[in-house]
Amino acid sequence: MIMRNYCTLLLSLPLALAIHAAPLDSSRLVQDARAQIGVTTGYDGSYRNLAYPLGDVPIETGVCTDVIIRALRQQGIDLQQRVHEDMARHFSAYPRLWGQKTTDRNIDHRRVPNLETYLRRHGESLSLEDRDSYQAGDIVTWRLPGNRPHIGIVSDRRAEDGTPLIIHNIGRGTQEENILFAYPITTHIRYQP
Repeated sequence: MIMRNYCTLLLSLPLALAIHAAPLDSSRLVQDARAQIGVTTGYDGSYRNLAYPLGDVPIETGVCTDVIIRALRQQGIDLQQRVHEDMARHFSAYPRLWGQKTTDRNIDHRRVPNLETYLRRHGESLSLEDRDSYQAGDIVTWRLPGNRPHIGIVSDRRAEDGTPLIIHNIGRGTQEENILFAYPITTHIRYQP
């Protein structure tokens, strides 16, 4: 009996690893972000107690990070859990902007500087200046006036001048807009979990 369970475990291990290492579908990521347009129509950055894992605020509202979180969840990637676990293991690698002494799974994944850190640790950092390096599904962060962090997903659509559009929530719900070079870019990541 023990040998049979051991053999079953060994045979299922490659499948489990293959499922975990499945590449991100960037076209689907863009579609799942775009599907939030007209659904997420508000912006509310207030602190909320969330379920864990897979916790979310009401779909009608959210912040810029929620666009990314919700789109990735459609592919089985829970940034709430991944960021929380990474922060718990490597807390000193993350920004100390909020006076935290430990992780907070309700909010850590909804903070742009934490997502920047997580994505830099687990994704491919790319050129900030080269317009042609931006591909659909890439994740970009900026600093808005007042040094406020912001995040969005590169669309598969382009403006008339060839600039990739961005799917994001900057305060009016999820939108698809030509803002890629409107603010100083701080991170350009191709995330492949």
